This record gives sequence, C-alpha cells and structure tokens, in this order.
Amino acid sequence: MSKKSNLGKGLGALISQYSTNDNDSYLDDSIPISKIKPNKNQPRKEFDESKMEELKNSIREKGILQPIAVREVKKDSYEIIAGERRYRAAKEVGLKTIPVYILSISNESEIMEYALIENIQRVDLDPIEESEAYALLKSKYNLSQNEISQKVGKSRSLIANSLRLLKLPTSIKDDIKTKKITMGHAVSLLGLKNKTQMLAIADRIKKKKLSVRNTEDIVSTINQSPKKKIVKAKRKAKIIQSLNEVESKLIHKYGTKVSISMNQAQNGKITFEYYSQDDLNRILDILINKS
Repeated sequence: MSKKSNLGKGLGALISQYSTNDNDSYLDDSIPISKIKPNKNQPRKEFDESKMEELKNSIREKGILQPIAVREVKKDSYEIIAGERRYRAAKEVGLKTIPVYILSISNESEIMEYALIENIQRVDLDPIEESEAYALLKSKYNLSQNEISQKVGKSRSLIANSLRLLKLPTSIKDDIKTKKITMGHAVSLLGLKNKTQMLAIADRIKKKKLSVRNTEDIVSTINQSPKKKIVKAKRKAKIIQSLNEVESKLIHKYGTKVSISMNQAQNGKITFEYYSQDDLNRILDILINKS
C-alpha cells in the first residue's frame, strides 16, 4: 500500500489507511487522558482562548463528538496524531477518558505530515503557523509547492505567498498572528527591499488603518528606480521654474503679488492679491481691457 496515497483527504483517509488490524480500532471513551501525550511536532503554537472556551462548553454539554487520532508509542502510552484541541479541552473540563482512533503508524515523517495537513485542512492555524507548516513539509519532507498544493487542496500561488511570509521581521509576523495586519498587507510589504522599510510601513498600516491598496501604492512609490526618481524630480523642477517665471511676468504686469499653485494632476489656481478697493479696480481694469 502506498503510504502517501491518501494524503490531503482528511482524517477519514488517515483512519482508513492506518487503522489497526482488528475491528476494534475505535475505542469509545476507553483511553484514559493521562495515558495520552501531545504530538511534539504539533504545528499550531497558539490556541485561541475564546474558541477553546467554546469547545470546552460544547464538550461539557455534548461530550467529544469526533474522536481524536492517536498511535501507541509503547504499551498503554499514546501520542496524538490529530485532535490536540479536543484533547486539551477535554483535559481542562476534567474528563478522565476520551474517544480515540488508534492508528498503526510508526513512520515519524508521515505522522508529522498528517498532523500538519489535518490542521491546515481544518483551518486551525493562523497564517504564520500555516506558513511554518508548509515550510516544514517543503524542507523536512522534500515536498514541492505543487505537491503541497495538491495535498492540502490550496492553490500553488497561495502556498508560495504563504511561504514568503516567513521572510518578514518577527514583529510583523506577530502582527499577522494577532490580526493587526492582514496577509494582503504582509505580501505587499514583502515587495520592499529591507526590513527597516517593512517595519516603518507596517507601523503606518496600524496607525493609519491603511488598506492593502494604499500599502501597495506606498511600496510602489518607494521602489521606484533611482533613475525614474531623478527624471521625475527634474520634470518637477522644470515645471516649478516655468511657473516662477510666469509669476514674475504677472507681478511685473499687474503691479501686485501673484502666485500660481499646481497639484499632481496639473490642476491649480492663479491668485492675485489686492490691498484696497482702488487696487482691485485697477487690476480688474487691466484684465478686462486686456480681454
């Protein structure tokens, strides 16, 4: 039997492929919680307190509806493969036993793969934990991005962007975990060339509640090539010089202060200053007669 043929199809595939030889692999409330230990390679590092509280309330009211999956590491000692949230919640509400599927898996790498994929498919991981899970599948188990995509049922581009998140500074990864910035913001920040820029723009995102589009525009501006910046600066300087020359001519012609302003869209206004009613009439007379 191919050991990886059912990867990516959820806990049902895991059970059908690795259930014990007898028909009693499912044991209803027969395993003492004290004999079960968590998977040391559990991909999820954080457990949302509010969701855990909801799960504990559900267990108090209805019990464990879906058994966890474990393997026997030695006689009367078991390790979790999938279902650590249910295990933790059951333990915290004071259950002494828990329903389990005992699976006959001995290959450490496959245990890790299934633990990762089960968590990813159940949407139990935050974006950074998910990125770390993909990275582990890629580095430790030599899976390509295409293979990971097929196994977890997500697009290759999503896998690629997720893996890129691990290049971010630690504080920004923490912001993603705590939902202060989104994955869209984070992917935009990765377009910057150094961590100092990333941190500065991440701070602006949080303080000014910038959208992903705003962030993309800022990053695009920062990343303009030096040559383009020089050309743009020269063009701006030429426009300013031209406006100053026109202002000087108008001042000379009308005998008063004149200012010209222009925005980025090249819209603007010309302002004539006057200091008395007679001064206003004089300026208007010049304008009207000129017309």
